[in-house]
Amino acid sequence: MELKYFRIRLFAFFLRPFSDWSRKKRMRSFVVLMNPKAETSVLDLGGQPMIWDSVPMRLDLVILNKPGVAASNHPSHHRIRYEDGDACAVKGFDQRSFDCVFSNSVIEHVGPVNKQVEFAGEVRRFGKSYWVQTPSRWFPIEAHCGMPFWWFYPRWLRQYFIERWRIKLPAWTQMVEETTVLAKSDLRRLFPEATILIETSFGLPKSYIAYFVGT
Repeated sequence: MELKYFRIRLFAFFLRPFSDWSRKKRMRSFVVLMNPKAETSVLDLGGQPMIWDSVPMRLDLVILNKPGVAASNHPSHHRIRYEDGDACAVKGFDQRSFDCVFSNSVIEHVGPVNKQVEFAGEVRRFGKSYWVQTPSRWFPIEAHCGMPFWWFYPRWLRQYFIERWRIKLPAWTQMVEETTVLAKSDLRRLFPEATILIETSFGLPKSYIAYFVGT
């Protein structure tokens, strides 16, 4: 196996326990700040059921994702309904029909600024409250490709790596290439009524969370 692909697999291997720990820590913050109760209705845009395993109260979840993406066979103590759809153009629900709209590391994948605006509009349209998380570019290891300080490389150098990765890992490379990281100021613009929480690991900003606790 070539060294660069071994690096990616090694990164994924070591990332998994750190990601699991980070998700559990994040969901503890979600429970404390959003104060969900049993049967709270949640629309999870672009999510997976595994992230909800550490939330103890039984929620009424709708997980909306692209067809075939969500792990719908994952066992859960929550009541979960899976829906296929576009998180930037959600259909089939009334406005403010969910107690909370939730999104974990999705908004950076929806596309350019106009798509981020559409996504934010859907979050605010359907949720009485909401919680939107996105990775920070300031964390030393980039969450998607595992490269140190990835967002500070010159564009030509990032493109050099992208073209090399595309040969053997086209789908993964497309995901990395289409990731558009957001700054804290971007979240403030997209979610003006929200509080912006800086999530840290080892004292460094790992991600930003825009959360709004409605009435």
